[in-house]
Amino acid sequence: MPSEIPNRDERDLERLGYGQELLRGIGGFSNFAISFSIISILTGAVTLFGYGLQMGGPLEMTLGWPLVTAGTLLVALSMAELCSALPTAGAMYHWSAMLGGPYWGLFTAWFNLIGLVAAVAGIDYGCALFLTPLLGLDSRASTLLAVYALLLFSHGLINHFGIRAVAYLNDLSVTVHILGVVLLLGGLWLFAPKQPLSFLLRGVSSQSLHASYAWLFLLGLLQAQWTYTGFDASAHVAEETVDPRRRAPWGMVMSVVVSGVFGYLLILTLTLAIPDIAAVLHARGPTGRSLPAVLAIVQSALGPRAGDVVLVLTVVAMWFCGLSTVTSLSRTFYALARDKGIPLWSLWSRISPRHRTPAHAIWLTVALALAALVYAGAYSVVTAISVVGFYVSYILPVFLGWRKKGRWTNQRGPWHLGRASNIINGLACAWTVFICAVMVMPPNERAGVGTACVIGFLYLVHRLSGRHQMRKPLWE
Repeated sequence: MPSEIPNRDERDLERLGYGQELLRGIGGFSNFAISFSIISILTGAVTLFGYGLQMGGPLEMTLGWPLVTAGTLLVALSMAELCSALPTAGAMYHWSAMLGGPYWGLFTAWFNLIGLVAAVAGIDYGCALFLTPLLGLDSRASTLLAVYALLLFSHGLINHFGIRAVAYLNDLSVTVHILGVVLLLGGLWLFAPKQPLSFLLRGVSSQSLHASYAWLFLLGLLQAQWTYTGFDASAHVAEETVDPRRRAPWGMVMSVVVSGVFGYLLILTLTLAIPDIAAVLHARGPTGRSLPAVLAIVQSALGPRAGDVVLVLTVVAMWFCGLSTVTSLSRTFYALARDKGIPLWSLWSRISPRHRTPAHAIWLTVALALAALVYAGAYSVVTAISVVGFYVSYILPVFLGWRKKGRWTNQRGPWHLGRASNIINGLACAWTVFICAVMVMPPNERAGVGTACVIGFLYLVHRLSGRHQMRKPLWE
């Protein structure tokens, strides 16, 4: 690595109005790995496979995944060129602040925080659900909560001790995800009885909602869209990445592309291995507890031991996913506090002198994720809240940049979309409006209500606590 690159990165950050406080030690692969780990096809695609199958049947798997992948890629490409221009830990809210002003920045930050907090809760609670039977524990609410709290604590502890440990574990996470998917695909293709290819086009629904199949199919897109959340992590760790103007944008885009390819292979293979849709959706384990649909498919095709292997892989993938999401959320809190955008900003913006991590922001992240679990009640609701929070925060700066394209194109970084920028930005905005509207429809209407209530509460806190004037980067 040329010796002048770190100095150039620090000078770039200084021109934006910030000093180099965090440790800049992440390479290009590790930047990609953190977003890939949060997307985690072994988390989203596996945990909500039964939800998607129940809503839209095999056709949901065949058409839903590529449709959502294409829409998400439009959003990721649009965000990537903004990241190249403004590679800061604040990410989306900095972009909105520069393009629309402080209030746009604050609303973007709040939506992103809602998405991230809900994501940590959904990921780690899902991990607790899968881990509890592996440990031989009962599934009482108190037991699940205790396991969930321990998972959160482990993520907070590792993040506290340094970004290099997180980067190393994220690199390992990529290996676990790819190897796990390859082994699962190989086992199913070699040994599992398979349905004919025409089965993939079977559009049926097992949902009790009185609605048309087309509407149920759209609701089932939550399975894929929940998977594609959190790829903004590459932007959140830009201040800890070497050469972030190039590497952070590629980290976001490639995490979506690689997840899209491997995720689609996994989804199609699992669908073809379904022995009977009703049996898979209503399968139960030896203790009478409901089995996740993917485990029911694998156990039916390859036996109970193979099901246990898949369970272990899923738990490990979820753990890595939760670790990366805590990293991303804590950097958002740190950046917002550094800009005096939240109460007690001087506390949350402190950096550990020994580990050079935002220690207080990390433990604030853990505490809020622990508290967030109480509200949602249903797994599909907390995942829908996460999708809405993430994608509103993703698209606000994209929309502002699209609207003011002529006023900032001279500030583009080395990674940009060129002449295709306008059309890609417009399509990304249209996709986000569509998918967010779908995510707050019954049976997940609590996602919209909950998001609106949190935004209202944050605005009230903002007004009553001094209307913090967020300091924004200096864009020359």
